[in-house]
Amino acid sequence: MSAFPCSDDVVPESVTLLPLPDVAEQLGIPVTRVHQLLRDHQLLAVRREGIAGIPKDFFDSTGAVVKPLPGLITVMRDAKYTDEEILEWIYTEDDTLPGRPVDAIHGPLAREVVRRAAAEPF
Repeated sequence: MSAFPCSDDVVPESVTLLPLPDVAEQLGIPVTRVHQLLRDHQLLAVRREGIAGIPKDFFDSTGAVVKPLPGLITVMRDAKYTDEEILEWIYTEDDTLPGRPVDAIHGPLAREVVRRAAAEPF
């Protein structure tokens, strides 16, 4: 079985990263299943100070993965964005949303975020 993909730490330092075992516990799945979600590009991980973690912003208040996130990742990967570029875009302020796409996917602007990711290169 291949190693899971893990991006360089391109997210702001203020972003809380959840270690993979914590994500597994939160989702109620084995950590190997979290690795598979990363290989399947349903989630993105970042390596900070040698530890792989997933941004806490990728989960809703119940601890589940925010529903639009896997589709957003797929749309951007299909457009040939690297995982680092996806993370940078998700965490870049956009005054027209307003805010960051990662915040907007938690609310009524989620479809707009995915539409913009599909339509506009950054």
